Amino acid sequence: MFDFELNLIKNNKIKESGKLLVSMLPEYFYSIAASSTGKYHPKYTCGEMGLYKHVKVAVKIANSLLELEMYNKIFSSDEQDLIILALTLHDGFKKGIKEEKYTRFDHPIIMKDFIINNKDNLPMENDLTIKLASLIETHMGQWVYDYKGNEILKKPVDKCQKFVHMCDYLASRKFLNVEFDENNEIID
Repeated sequence: MFDFELNLIKNNKIKESGKLLVSMLPEYFYSIAASSTGKYHPKYTCGEMGLYKHVKVAVKIANSLLELEMYNKIFSSDEQDLIILALTLHDGFKKGIKEEKYTRFDHPIIMKDFIINNKDNLPMENDLTIKLASLIETHMGQWVYDYKGNEILKKPVDKCQKFVHMCDYLASRKFLNVEFDENNEIID
């Protein structure tokens, strides 16, 4: 279901790794809303397939920005590919490995660990796998504290991590309305 997004990736080893990782996402990922309350995401992500739509929009934002000279020149080709793949996968285990009732606050860590645990099965080099995992682990930006006030997540520190967070953040803004066609593809 992410053929368009994965085809944005130029490095074949990163692309093949992405195809494998996407194939391992839980089925619930493709049907649940991005937000059960609607508090943190726009309307189009609150219904069926909402999380899937949120991810498509985050990738669309990243790809659109990376087409601009000012962003295209500061990221290497592999960094751009990892950004696209990180955004495709970032909420892959939002409700845990097996679907739980609520969003797991530690879902970035679950996805990071999943990638690291499967690194020997991925065609891309280990350093790229580690970088991909770090982009996902830090995608929540400044929201690193759980409901009890414990610091659980890491904040983004490098340019790629910050860019992934920015795209995810923008994709969750209620004032940005995105329309989808009957095949759940973004209407340009």
